[in-house]
Amino acid sequence: MRVTIALLFAAWLVDYADRLVINLVLPSLGAEFDLDRTQQGLVVSAFFLAYALCQIPGGLLADRFGGRRVTLWALLTWSVFTALTGFAWSFAVLLALRFAFGAAEGIFPPAAMKVLVERTRPEERMSANGTVMSSNALAAVITPLAVAPLVAAFGWRSAFWSTAALGVLALLAVRLWLPTPPPRTDSQAETARPALGAILRKGVLWRFALMMFGYNTIVWGLNTWVPSYLSEERGVSLTSAGALVAVPALGAALATVVGGRISDRLGGHHRTVIVPGMAVAAVALLLMANAPTVTGFVVFGTVAVFAASLAYMPIFAVPLAGLAPAYVGVGSAVVIFGGQVAGMVAPPVMGALADAFSFQVAFGFLVLGAVVAAVMACLTPQDAAAFRAAADGPPTAPSASPSPRTAKDSA
Repeated sequence: MRVTIALLFAAWLVDYADRLVINLVLPSLGAEFDLDRTQQGLVVSAFFLAYALCQIPGGLLADRFGGRRVTLWALLTWSVFTALTGFAWSFAVLLALRFAFGAAEGIFPPAAMKVLVERTRPEERMSANGTVMSSNALAAVITPLAVAPLVAAFGWRSAFWSTAALGVLALLAVRLWLPTPPPRTDSQAETARPALGAILRKGVLWRFALMMFGYNTIVWGLNTWVPSYLSEERGVSLTSAGALVAVPALGAALATVVGGRISDRLGGHHRTVIVPGMAVAAVALLLMANAPTVTGFVVFGTVAVFAASLAYMPIFAVPLAGLAPAYVGVGSAVVIFGGQVAGMVAPPVMGALADAFSFQVAFGFLVLGAVVAAVMACLTPQDAAAFRAAADGPPTAPSASPSPRTAKDSA
């Protein structure tokens, strides 16, 4: 299991770093291609449009061809399009390349989730996934610290070529060292496969997707616009802005791990974590948006990110416990899809608000994400048994039944 976690951690680290680079070079892109903030937001959204659209196809591919194979495809193709982004010569080409890059990365999350589920026990799954997904927050720490000086010295194109090289290294590592999954027990045996429409019609999964939408509205709103805000409104250099952005990212890394451990301990019951976390995040976002100093902005932003990031693993806990292993790819893809729609919506909306009003209004918009996540946490099943009952037919493992010990383990 440790090798699996280490390899997925590395793959996710590169995945997240690749998509963060664009946020750090937005001011450079705006200057070179004469883009206003709304257009800069569209560059970010082009990625998320394709990324969102490819989540469910990626889950289907993972369920059909295996998580390992689809993970390797994703690593190869996204590394190619990352490198090509460094050669973009116009706004239109940049949009096309970011869309292709988003499609390539879009098949990765459900495949990676399936790889992990196939190689872990239910009772350790959220802790393991919390460790893996803390790579995203670590990437948010490392990327600005590494990329800002690189861009300052060699220009924005060098950042894409460098991260593409890291993707190739991650591809080789997964190809060579990912362990094979252990044999399934009888309790993990697959049941008959339903039609795709039967899975997608289950409203319970879409409620978890809406919860992820609320969470990711905060994350991608801040990731996209904080570097530009610090540079353009506060006069902070790109290198210094990168260092400041790393501070809340460290909080997010810690919160993601803690949230995973709490999820395993609670056996679901995400409302207990998400509602208070999002309440704190909403207040902190409002204080951040109106902070008179850079220090206050960073402090309140760190509190907001930490509180919101506690929700990340709990959002996944109940669906992953309630779905049979054969359907984790598609099921997790539905949840992830909601988050990527947020990444598609939040950047241009905030860019338009910043152009029309101010960055204060744009950052205030993120409170809506906290509200959506908290409301959906109250409207979703709180454990695996309730999830299976609400799903009313998604395939489940036969272990979903009667004994109290089994119910506890499956949670």
